[in-house]
Amino acid sequence: MKRLLPVLLGLAALSACSKSDEKPPQIVRPVLSVVVEPRTTQTFGFAGSVEPQVSADLAFRLLGRVVSRDVKVGDTVSKGTTIAALDPTALELAVQAAKAELSNAEAQFANAAASEERQRQLLTSANTPQSVFDAAQQARKAAEARVERAKASLAKSQEQLGYARLFSDFDGVVTAVGAEVGQTVSPGQTIVTVARSDLREAVVDIPDQLTGDLPAGTPFQVILQSLPTIQTEAKLREIAPQSEGSTRTRRVKLTLTDPPQAFRLGSTVTATRMTKVVPTIELPISALLEKDGSEKVWIIDPKTSSVSAHDIKVASKNGGTFTVAEGLDAGMRVVTAGVHSLVDGQKVKVPEGGAS
Repeated sequence: MKRLLPVLLGLAALSACSKSDEKPPQIVRPVLSVVVEPRTTQTFGFAGSVEPQVSADLAFRLLGRVVSRDVKVGDTVSKGTTIAALDPTALELAVQAAKAELSNAEAQFANAAASEERQRQLLTSANTPQSVFDAAQQARKAAEARVERAKASLAKSQEQLGYARLFSDFDGVVTAVGAEVGQTVSPGQTIVTVARSDLREAVVDIPDQLTGDLPAGTPFQVILQSLPTIQTEAKLREIAPQSEGSTRTRRVKLTLTDPPQAFRLGSTVTATRMTKVVPTIELPISALLEKDGSEKVWIIDPKTSSVSAHDIKVASKNGGTFTVAEGLDAGMRVVTAGVHSLVDGQKVKVPEGGAS
């Protein structure tokens, strides 16, 4: 027994030495990453609303009291249908007076014409002097002029009576009202506003610096904010010639192309436009490793699944992202989180669903 003890102790010491010489297994760390893909397009979005392309403020041409208004906001109106009316009493009396004046003038003209004819016959038989015939002829011409004046006065009175009725020159929908029944209105005072519902457009404000290269007909995609799945195409129709002073934006009008019925007047929309830009690489700011005055990112080697620090040059930083000026190529896989706890050559694993 005494001889076996040293042997056992030796074997135990040898076993301990062999275990201490073994290296612990390397831990493979999962990391989040992205594949570098230079951005070649940029999408701009601008909020606005759906407005009618054609809208008219309808008003009476005369001073008067409103006796009827047959529409309210939201009603559809047809071309030529009466929308509102003024009290026509005074205008009807003016028409009657003009008709009476015309009848009187026509009677005077008939009398003057008959007198001229009699004087003409007497002059032919030398029973009246030339001066009397000339006076009769002049009276006939004056009576004829009074008839023409009376006709013009009647036509004007009838036209004025027609102005007591207000109607739309096109089919549309009432978007606003400006007077109530019983109210006395002035000429030109808005009674109702009618908009064509078939011609709709998106009106948005675009920063001044983005409107320089927008010719008429530039395509846009317009999205309904309340239902983003509903979209339609639009083309630029008009850009305000002057930018708004405080916001430095220009009012832009986009004609909607066959918009769905959901694009009602007043609906809030987003107009988007995709433009080509110089290829740029953008990465989340969490991928940037700034150390000892240098800027780096961790690149994953797809063959060895290990990381290595890669020097880059940052062009700019914008909130949660930064733009790479040089040092990266398309297709490289860059670690986007935990960059301060990695070391060169460390084995990593890209989790499924944790990369792009």
